[in-house]
Amino acid sequence: MKATFALLIAMLTGFSVNAEAGTWNPGVNHRQHNQQHRIWQGVGSGELTGREFRRLQVEQRAIRHRERVYKSDGQLTGRERITLHRGLNRAGHDIYRQKHDGQTR
Repeated sequence: MKATFALLIAMLTGFSVNAEAGTWNPGVNHRQHNQQHRIWQGVGSGELTGREFRRLQVEQRAIRHRERVYKSDGQLTGRERITLHRGLNRAGHDIYRQKHDGQTR
């Protein structure tokens, strides 16, 4: 009875009962927030030039856009989540490389 009631509540409130699907992705969101913080820290410390900052922001914007496109159908599949994480991995490496390349403001 409790399981049926929980399923009914989930369906009425719009939550997905499938663990693989849905649009909730705290791992991706946390990484995006962390990367934005790293970029702004680099700007504040002078480790990033204006050009590097703009390039990294464009890369972050592209990841956010891709995430919105993936979520537009109401489902974020495992494959889409992997693609987002790969983009975030690449962006994280780019942030590190730009912060440590010796160029300063």
